[in-house]
Amino acid sequence: MKKYKNKSPEEVIKIVTIEIIERAIILGKKKNRTITISKTSGGIGTDVNDLNPRTKEGKENIEKFFSSVRRHYTFSGLGSIEESNSINWRILNLPFGRRILLVFQVALSFILKGTAFKNKLYRWMGVHVGKGAEIMQLVWLDHFRPELIFIGENTLMGAFTRLTVHAYEGSGKFRYGLIEIGNNCKIGAGTGMGPILIEDNVRTLPGATLSPYLSKIKSGSVVGWNPPNVKDVKE
Repeated sequence: MKKYKNKSPEEVIKIVTIEIIERAIILGKKKNRTITISKTSGGIGTDVNDLNPRTKEGKENIEKFFSSVRRHYTFSGLGSIEESNSINWRILNLPFGRRILLVFQVALSFILKGTAFKNKLYRWMGVHVGKGAEIMQLVWLDHFRPELIFIGENTLMGAFTRLTVHAYEGSGKFRYGLIEIGNNCKIGAGTGMGPILIEDNVRTLPGATLSPYLSKIKSGSVVGWNPPNVKDVKE
């Protein structure tokens, strides 16, 4: 999408967060709920009404809030599913039309092979795909907020790889963050990851699980399981 194009990861997550804050203010008033946002998964949240960019005081508060942009944020206070005034976190995140469109786009991309057309489809969805990247068949990129995914130039994403930018934690609480993969990386088949920063020239072995164990992987690293200790059977 155009408003996320050619933006840095920090700029994108700021735009996304402000969008969700504005929706939270509207839905919170409609459902008579206090929704908060936190810079950590367990920290004390800030009432979204105090960050209303449409008011003078809220605009000043939101500028202070984003004085240091984080790579992940947490929203709380949506209520449990059995509360009559609870707010569905999916509705808070995106309007109905884009949610449906993204589900269709992700389903289509899932079965496509790694081609230039597939890269164009991902870019249309909002994913930042670098030149020469190859995304193999059956790769799943999170449709929660595709614009939070950055894939570098000449990076290979192996089949069955899973990129998840969000996590719903129950009781009306969810968090989300950036997935940033550098240039010339080789992401082995079946690798799973959540919000993370992967620098250039990183290789992951097939089936590796990166998040939540790693939040950053340094350039040139190889990540995966050690070879199993196999002992020959004594005859």
